[in-house]
Amino acid sequence: MHQALRESCIPAQVVAAIDVNTVANEVYKYNFPHTQLLAKTIEGITLEEFDKLSFNMILMSPPCQPFTRLQKLPKYILLENVKGFEVSSTRDLLIQTLENCGFQYQEFLLSPTSLGIPNSRLRYFLIAKLQSEPLPFQVPGQVLMEFPKIESEYPGRNTVDTENKIERKKIEPSICFDKSRQRSGKEAILFKLETVEEIDRKHHQDSDLSVQMLKDFLEDDVDVNQYFLPPKSLLRYALLLDIVKPTCRRSTCFTKGYGSYIEGTGSVLQTTEDVQIEEIYKSLTNLSQEEKITKLLMLKLRYFTPKEIASLLGFPSDFGFPEKITVKQRYRLLGNSLNVHIVAKLIKILYE
Repeated sequence: MHQALRESCIPAQVVAAIDVNTVANEVYKYNFPHTQLLAKTIEGITLEEFDKLSFNMILMSPPCQPFTRLQKLPKYILLENVKGFEVSSTRDLLIQTLENCGFQYQEFLLSPTSLGIPNSRLRYFLIAKLQSEPLPFQVPGQVLMEFPKIESEYPGRNTVDTENKIERKKIEPSICFDKSRQRSGKEAILFKLETVEEIDRKHHQDSDLSVQMLKDFLEDDVDVNQYFLPPKSLLRYALLLDIVKPTCRRSTCFTKGYGSYIEGTGSVLQTTEDVQIEEIYKSLTNLSQEEKITKLLMLKLRYFTPKEIASLLGFPSDFGFPEKITVKQRYRLLGNSLNVHIVAKLIKILYE
């Protein structure tokens, strides 16, 4: 959030940062040593402490409403959460509270692919602005400006939340939606447990020139030996890996389990681009385990480094980690992070 605020270039000063995670706080102090850091949960801060901070903007990830008890409400709020929050009871309570406090708000489901970044990370965002004058009428979800509401998980589809009566408008591709999320079909599996439609979808993503190539986010000088997948992992999870090349224009969401777990935690990089993955996988039939490992090792699959994932998330090159923070801890923090560029864009919209 701090990095996104800096990138947005709006005239602002961070009066306090709040997090209970000690490792996250170490990394924060390393990058922002002059900002007041409160190592506690936000609900553990007293009203007197809040009032002394004299803030007018809250940028937060957890779903919480401590500001409702403040004597002076903030003027701006930006909240981020995971996909699915938009249909939760907590979201309904949040919206009710915002409306009761006189906020206009706007909700989004956004992914970095909408900004040309080759990484899928679909997240819920809400921006809210306190009205200086009473509105003539209250409309749930009234927009701050001409900008679309929640997009369906599958692009180009209009849906209506009948329970909350909130229209979900279609979002133009040039503005925001997750270009990587499309419904998979049930065609015959070719190899690597992928259907024809899934393979076609990946080829379509890689041919989308509006999205950068992964090679633009890779480190040039790095010892990658520690990041290669071990033979046992290759053999056990070969059919489940999402494999990308430096020239690809896509990658799946990196989670906090990346590097520790294989399935569903993020893409792995094939560093031998001249080797055809289809030929490798189709040749595995009837081979011994040792022979399969030999074939799979030809792909030279490795994990993305923490620095490369941070780059995909929008952190600048000078963003770093203290040496004592392990690679595993770095992956966990990045998996719980958000995309800086998307938040910066929303802050600009909110402040206009």
